[in-house]
Amino acid sequence: MGLRVKELPVDEQLKAILLKEGIVELFPPQEEAIRAGALDGCNLVLASPTASGKTLVAILCAVKHVLERGGKVLYLTPLRALASEKYEEFKKLEVIRKPGGQPIRVAISTGDYDSPGLQLASADIIITTNEKADSLLRHRSPWMADITLVVADEVHLLTFPDRGPTLEVVLARLMQLNPRIQVLALSATVSNADEVAEWLGAKVVDTDWRPVELHEGVLFGSQVFFKDGHVLELATKASGKSILALIDRTLGLGGQVLIFVSTRQRAMSLAKRLARHVEEKLSEAAKLALSRIAEKVLATGERTQLSELLASLISCGVAFHHAGLSGQHRRIIEQEFRSGQIKVLTATPTLAYGVNLPARTVIVADYRRYEPGYGFYDISVLDYKQMSGRAGRPKYDKVGEAILLARTKEELEYLMEVYVNAEPERIWSRLAREKVLRSHVLATVASGFASSEEELFGFFSRTFYAHQYGLSVMRGLIRKALRYLLEHEMVVREDGGLKATLLGKRTSELYIDPASAVVIKEAILGGGPRELTDLSFLHMVAHTPDMWPRLRPYKDELEPLISFLEEHEDELFFKPPEPDIDPIGFEEFLSELKTARVLLAWIEEAPEDAILSEFHVHPGDLYRLVETSKWLLYASRELSALFGSREAALRLTILMKRVEHGVKEELIPLASLRGIGRIRARLLYNHGFRTLDDLREASIKDLLKVPQIGPKLAISIKEQLGAPLGEEELELARRAEKVQKSLLDYA
Repeated sequence: MGLRVKELPVDEQLKAILLKEGIVELFPPQEEAIRAGALDGCNLVLASPTASGKTLVAILCAVKHVLERGGKVLYLTPLRALASEKYEEFKKLEVIRKPGGQPIRVAISTGDYDSPGLQLASADIIITTNEKADSLLRHRSPWMADITLVVADEVHLLTFPDRGPTLEVVLARLMQLNPRIQVLALSATVSNADEVAEWLGAKVVDTDWRPVELHEGVLFGSQVFFKDGHVLELATKASGKSILALIDRTLGLGGQVLIFVSTRQRAMSLAKRLARHVEEKLSEAAKLALSRIAEKVLATGERTQLSELLASLISCGVAFHHAGLSGQHRRIIEQEFRSGQIKVLTATPTLAYGVNLPARTVIVADYRRYEPGYGFYDISVLDYKQMSGRAGRPKYDKVGEAILLARTKEELEYLMEVYVNAEPERIWSRLAREKVLRSHVLATVASGFASSEEELFGFFSRTFYAHQYGLSVMRGLIRKALRYLLEHEMVVREDGGLKATLLGKRTSELYIDPASAVVIKEAILGGGPRELTDLSFLHMVAHTPDMWPRLRPYKDELEPLISFLEEHEDELFFKPPEPDIDPIGFEEFLSELKTARVLLAWIEEAPEDAILSEFHVHPGDLYRLVETSKWLLYASRELSALFGSREAALRLTILMKRVEHGVKEELIPLASLRGIGRIRARLLYNHGFRTLDDLREASIKDLLKVPQIGPKLAISIKEQLGAPLGEEELELARRAEKVQKSLLDYA
């Protein structure tokens, strides 16, 4: 018999919540974590597979800190979607009362990198992304000194070049800020969890235990060869139909299938190939439920060819999931796959490191990836383990199956040896890269964490990189980053020490690469182009290193882009490299120009579908481009004000709002209203509602005459503008809503 909830040394209120959820006894990894001193304030690395209950350990520790130590808890995640998922899990703790009688307060903060987050001071448990936590530290948010527990989720991502360094610096900084802080690091199983634990001064619980037994194997021909020697014969002799037979078997057992592929295009094409086959297995009730989900997809955001394809596949019980989808559509897919309505989901590997979406059967269809400029490479064992870890739904499945696909006998043997029977790779620090270090060196000085070279070295000696390689390897790189910052007047030597200039401090607070600040400074103070236009500023932000990845032009776009460059070169802050002398630089310049053109089409109100078709981009890429551009335009506005360029600051303010909403200038006030957006804003404008005063004075009856303005939205518009609503108008809106609902029910 394992450790029971009622035996835990935690508050009775928390026990009641857990027992109500049916959690009576701890899983073995959870019990090991408690025995290792997690509830006694010991630092701990808990390395165990997906769904083994790591979050519950974090919850137990968090409540202990808040109730018994009067502490504050910071929960770090690598992704916004994961932060939202954890926020919902921790929200249930708000029914618990602290000793003074106030309820525990849970907050989430993932955006706005230019804010000290003062509103978070009253929260007890704060869920953030690693980047937001880094930003808060740069702003020296005073409440961060009150943190007594930091939970680092997915800490194995330390080994990822794009996300690892930020997490590493945040943990080192928090341990510097509060040497007595408890660190709880949650990880997938890795080969050197003990080394991470040594760095953190932690104990380690490293286990392969899972609540659902995992059967790993390789499909070759019509047989699945499992790790334990068992061979599964599928009900087909045609090797091309083996996946269909595997899907049929899983659906017949009441399960779902998650298929990982290498590219977005593969995810969509495979989903299309499977749709009719899966649809044949559905009941009429399931088809009806799926048709409603499909309608929801079409009603969310602008209607595009991609959303229409997604909706048509969902009506067949199949969907695809990749970063090219809008966030809203991804959330619908995740919700409906979790609910069991969507039966088969094809996805790119990013899903393996995102939200928790388990399935009875996980098929890793591609173990090779393609990277432009590098060619094909085999995925890591850690990547494979992350994907295979999604197999098996707790509470629903007794076993989960993770299956790789082999095309030859040799490949079967290779996959068994290299993935199925292999251990995940070691975690290595990725901090010692010039681009990464110059930003963190600046932040360390600008935030007052170091005021001399020796103090800089002292901070970086606390990092995982220094723990693995020694500080001596880093000294040269830190000095090189410092030389860059001194050369560009972001840091100065003063009284034998180091001090950030106003430019350096503001650059760090704005959370941009110092090299981006240099680009913006050169543009704003460099005299400007012959003709200053919106394109000038859009290309300026596209020219910064923070605009990454840029939109690469396809072959058929090169000539039109070169013609566009010749026509608009006088509007650009920066001149293109000579194609004969620097062909790679010229091609990169065309990427910047394409990125700027997409943004220009967006703010000129080109339909979303037209933008996606003309420029070969996906909705998710467009939305990320909009978010990144909005942030860089804001940073440019702030730096322009610092440089004393009022005209540039004013133009950038307007442009930032246009990019945010995707509208011409006259629509900014209308599009800023909640629930309106670019399409409805233009419809309102064209129907004579050109200002907020026009809307304030309009009747509900008049607003309902505008297409896409329903009763609820009409009332919301009036309420947002503080316009009084008479009983007669409210009754009219209620009647209109009833008619609308009856038409939908009939449809």
